[in-house]
Amino acid sequence: MSATKHHAARRGGEKRPKAKPAKEVGQPRRTALITGITGQDGSYLAELLLAKGYAVVGVVRRTSHDSYERIGHLLDRVHIVPADLLDQHSLTAVVRDAKPDEIYNLAAQSFVPTSWTQPVLTGEFTALGVTRLLEAVRLAHPTARVYQASSSEMFGKVSETPQRETTPFYPRSPYGVAKVYGHWITVNYRESYGLFAVSGILFNHESPRRGLEFVTRKVSDGVARIVKGRARELALGNLDARRDWGFAGDYVDAMWRMLQQPKPGDYVVGTGKTHSVRELCELAFSHAGLDWKRHVKVDPRFVRPAEVEALQADPSKAARELGWTPRTSFADLVRMMVDADLERLS
Repeated sequence: MSATKHHAARRGGEKRPKAKPAKEVGQPRRTALITGITGQDGSYLAELLLAKGYAVVGVVRRTSHDSYERIGHLLDRVHIVPADLLDQHSLTAVVRDAKPDEIYNLAAQSFVPTSWTQPVLTGEFTALGVTRLLEAVRLAHPTARVYQASSSEMFGKVSETPQRETTPFYPRSPYGVAKVYGHWITVNYRESYGLFAVSGILFNHESPRRGLEFVTRKVSDGVARIVKGRARELALGNLDARRDWGFAGDYVDAMWRMLQQPKPGDYVVGTGKTHSVRELCELAFSHAGLDWKRHVKVDPRFVRPAEVEALQADPSKAARELGWTPRTSFADLVRMMVDADLERLS
């Protein structure tokens, strides 16, 4: 691996945004509040906003242990506050005290398989948690602009391909159902109370910071473990499932652009291209000089009870109105993730 690749892997492989001022010189510094700041998207978004000159407030759940590995390098630049999507009072207090210009709700129970084993908890966080946050904004600081993280999983059993903002929802998991609720309650608060509230319908977005339970990271980590002699095979589910995969570092820029528009609206964000899990394996293993067929095994335990076969974005509205297009190709994304996991395990 070259010195350049080593350096990129240590940084998570991301392309760092150029710093831009949040407002013109002499105007007050803007404040952004991020729920889920310790997650993949939260960490990239915090980096982006700090580079633009924002004051960043990160909301975390109070637990007996800290999980700040994705934002450890930012802790001296962000303000961390405790609150919980399950607790209305804590959310209202945080919004009242921070008085943010922008709020990004990225917190959720976001792993689809877990939503079948914990459907009620998924609903509490991913559906009702959105209502609690919107209610906190309505009561404590209604001028804040709110971004809600919607998901391509809302489309589920798709009625048209590619999927756009007007495509009907047909979720195929408790997670997808909860996300549909969160999406429509955001629309409802926008139309009922005049909040500047938007939903970003993001298709699958990955990075070296993705959790190990997600298939892209499971593959890149599996490749690294096999290369390092720590494993011999990788068990996966449906190899024919197709997804529109992009780089999370690109997608957080679309989130920010949504809140800079003159009027609130909802946007599909994706690459417009799909790849199968099989293609993912081929590319990841070949990047490490391996034949994926010798190592990948299909395990029925990893097949969803109700499968979503193919999701493909139509991001034309985002390109037209936001001026946003993805910068990182699928191949570059996969190589970035494999290089980062090889570096991590070296």
